[in-house]
Amino acid sequence: MVKMDFKGKITEKEIPLFEGDNAFLSDFALSRDENAPMSAGLFRLEKGEPITYEYTYEEMKIILDGEFIISDESGEEVTATAGDLFYFPKGSVITFRTNDFGLAYFVGQRGADEA
Repeated sequence: MVKMDFKGKITEKEIPLFEGDNAFLSDFALSRDENAPMSAGLFRLEKGEPITYEYTYEEMKIILDGEFIISDESGEEVTATAGDLFYFPKGSVITFRTNDFGLAYFVGQRGADEA
């Protein structure tokens, strides 16, 4: 028998520091399939330095709260708010910044702690 894995209200859990002093990230759920790993969790950015990240895996991200200003190497820039969905293909280089804060839920095609 395969059981589900209930995580509860992840939006109420602490998110550890990821990069710099204003970017936070936590994997709250991980797939059990080693051949097709997936991780899901929260990313929070607070006002301060932008963060530029090169994706070595595929990821989907939906904005839950606040606002992100998201740009890619082509120069395209989007101001994203709650409900906006993004797909970041492997190899993309994305810059995130915010004037206040942003909170997003992600699902990535990667294993634990590979962000």
